[in-house]
Amino acid sequence: MPVAAAPLISSVQKLVLYETRARYFLVGSNPAETKYRVLKIDRTEPKDLVIIDDKHVYTQQEVRELLGRLDLGNRTKMGQKGSSGLSRAVSAFGIVGFVRFLEGYYIVLITKRRKMADIGGHAIYKIEDTNMIYIPNDSVRVSHPDEARYLRIFQNVDLSSNFYFSYSYDLSHSLQYNLTVLRMPLEILKTETTQTRQESFDIFEDEGLSTQGGSGVFGICSKPYEKYVWNAKLLEAVRATVHRDWLLYIIHGFCGQSKLLIYGRPIYVTLIARRSSKFAGTRFLKRGANCEGDVANEVETEQILYDASVMSFSAGSYSSYVQVRGSVPLYWSQDISTMMPKPPITLDQADPYAHVAALHFDQMLQRFGSPIIILNLVKEREKRKHERILSEELVAAVTYLNQFLPPEHAVIYIPWDMAKYTKSKLCNVLDRLNVIAESVVKKTGFFVNRPDSYCSILRPDEKWNELGGCVVSTGRLQTGVLRTNCVDCLDRTNTAQFMVGKCALAYQLYSLGLIDKPNLQFDTDAVRLFEELYEDHGDTLSLQYGGSQLVHRVKTYRKIAPWTQHSKDIMQTLSRYYSNAFSDADRQDSINLFLGVFKPAEGKPHLWELPTDFYLHHKNTLHLSQTRQSYTYWWTTGVLKHLPLPFDEVTCPENRRKLTVKKFHKYEEEIDIHNEFFRPYELSSFDETFCLAMTNSTRDFMPKNVGIDPSPFTVRKPDETGKSVLGNKNNREETVLQRKTAASAPPPPSEEAVSSSSEDDSGTDKEDEGAVSQRSTPVKVTDTGDNTKITENVVQSTKDVYGVNLSDIPSEDDLAIYARFVQLGQSQHKQDKGSQQFCSKHPLDKVINLIPISSFSQDNIYEVQPPRADRKSIEIFHAHIQAGRGNMQPLGRDDFLMYREYIRNRYM
Repeated sequence: MPVAAAPLISSVQKLVLYETRARYFLVGSNPAETKYRVLKIDRTEPKDLVIIDDKHVYTQQEVRELLGRLDLGNRTKMGQKGSSGLSRAVSAFGIVGFVRFLEGYYIVLITKRRKMADIGGHAIYKIEDTNMIYIPNDSVRVSHPDEARYLRIFQNVDLSSNFYFSYSYDLSHSLQYNLTVLRMPLEILKTETTQTRQESFDIFEDEGLSTQGGSGVFGICSKPYEKYVWNAKLLEAVRATVHRDWLLYIIHGFCGQSKLLIYGRPIYVTLIARRSSKFAGTRFLKRGANCEGDVANEVETEQILYDASVMSFSAGSYSSYVQVRGSVPLYWSQDISTMMPKPPITLDQADPYAHVAALHFDQMLQRFGSPIIILNLVKEREKRKHERILSEELVAAVTYLNQFLPPEHAVIYIPWDMAKYTKSKLCNVLDRLNVIAESVVKKTGFFVNRPDSYCSILRPDEKWNELGGCVVSTGRLQTGVLRTNCVDCLDRTNTAQFMVGKCALAYQLYSLGLIDKPNLQFDTDAVRLFEELYEDHGDTLSLQYGGSQLVHRVKTYRKIAPWTQHSKDIMQTLSRYYSNAFSDADRQDSINLFLGVFKPAEGKPHLWELPTDFYLHHKNTLHLSQTRQSYTYWWTTGVLKHLPLPFDEVTCPENRRKLTVKKFHKYEEEIDIHNEFFRPYELSSFDETFCLAMTNSTRDFMPKNVGIDPSPFTVRKPDETGKSVLGNKNNREETVLQRKTAASAPPPPSEEAVSSSSEDDSGTDKEDEGAVSQRSTPVKVTDTGDNTKITENVVQSTKDVYGVNLSDIPSEDDLAIYARFVQLGQSQHKQDKGSQQFCSKHPLDKVINLIPISSFSQDNIYEVQPPRADRKSIEIFHAHIQAGRGNMQPLGRDDFLMYREYIRNRYM
């Protein structure tokens, strides 16, 4: 039975920009270069953007003829061969957007990309380089003295640092949303297809609708969640005029993928962090929330686990878990003009009815459902009231809002002073966090796209039976989310999120039938790999918001970090103080300009002349809203009716309007993920095929000796693994080299330029935390001699890896066999050649009778006869092929009896 729905794949993945004096022609094609689209951009308008998309699909021959005519028609003299009228400007992989300051428009193109992760065959790319091209011709350009300064500020946002996109997978939504959309009932899909055909002005939106029978597949594309899209404003000018395939939405944050090998079975662990584009900024300049409920440093982190041996959303096994971090949703700030290392916290506005918190939690109810769980990690006991101000206000806001919600959907508030527990020698921080994580995951559940395994029914687990969420016929859904915060949402938050993610990872592995109990121990290969992934995740997010990498890591709270890190922590604290005091203002201006928060205009103050950007982010200061939110019914209409399910995933007319549905033939390339992933029409090379550089693999953590159990769930001693728990010098340097080449983390800056990371709490009560050992990410290696040593240490001997030593010179018997094989090929070649020429230089060639050394009846370099397979083997092979396509054969009575016997003998 064919798949009912599949994600739409963009048909514009390769772009070439051609230029004439009057126009730019942007030619986009699919990877196979069989379908083309053309955009015509006018260069004679000095300040307006004029783009024409004929929405026609060209063939390769038609595009060549079109470009030839343009070249001929734009030459200065007819028939002139010396100069071309059409020149090729740049090649690209996508459009970031169009932007204008005080002169004309610029186009921003992605010129380099790198594959970072793969989810079910859908590639996720990281932007490596971009090109910004001025559109108007020099003859019509109207110069402005401040244009160059705006251009420099805009380019301060480094698009080559942690910006990601995909041609076929919606990165702005979670995996649960994307797969839920694909499983909409067929009747609804048919209705949406009819509406699309009636309402669409694109004559090519209807291609493939005449498909008859069951071979048709519905292609679905959902509207992106703009909160996590960073180029929405840049595409705003062309969104209504160009075809959907031209629009490429990018996210900012983190993306990393690691490979977990479980006795040869490849399991991919992917971590995706989406940073909010609303109220975005730097550490001390963006605190709390704005008037629309958007909070500072809001990041949605999703961990995805799937079996890479089956590449299909319908037949594969996929699981995900989502959690959120963000600043405390109140009107508060810290004044950095006093040049203090720990500026006092001030509440800017009184909010007795928790208006801004209500808007924030309303957004979360729509996207995640209920319950919303708040894990507040700020300090509760202080000599001078500082962080406790936020806790008291947050408790009051949650208490007020919960009065009007049904008790079963109330916001759950968990306060826990993590810094106090860290100082105590009697308390184990991670044990307490593990208890909190277990209770949280049991309340929210997680997403998995397959029903419970039969082994889970036979051997029920107590923890599994207590699991929350929503159980449906196709698997489980996560309902609700954990929202973790401290003051900065960096170090403490990252450790807490790691512990919750580790707990959820155990349930995910159990749901896929990979472990027998939903529990994972520290010092196993799987947890160490997951910890490395979360450290890269925390470093990247800390660099973006705080200006430096993490200081307090998981090893810090386990109290196993080396003592040598104290001096580095002092340097990081000083560097962070310098970054926050002197460079954050320029970064904030760049973010405001890039996101369209500030738009330059004639007669208005320039960006650098504004004393503050408060009025740009709080729109209610410029005009009064016509509608006021209710003080009691503070949620959006319709949200409460569908709880605990998130409103965004419910099948309703409002959500169906966000979808684009088309019907295709079974093998159309717009929905064929097999062709998109394997590219059978391209000449493959190793550099391009294996361009995915994973952050880590279990091979980095596996035991050195072959005799030890290779399972990634076995607890290791520090000297048993390739990577030590404490990490010696060579291992730390290897980690630096891996992170330099890895997809996820940016290259660590030099020691002089590092904008240090001492998180919100490293500056707080520093005198009480001197006994706690800490570890930071190693500084960039610059010595060439050290690099040579590191390379030597990475390459292990075959004895260490495989348990055997390969000799330098083959034995005489092996050489004799190889020589006979070569003679076999040469003799066959001579016989063929001799039969054609009816002559031979050597008369013995005709009487040589070679005996094949093979189980095949024919064996030479030209022909091989395959062995015969019996009927039973052919049936098993066909059943395996059908299982890969999602068509599982029903189990018979003998199969169940055999499985029960196996379980009884193995476990009972």
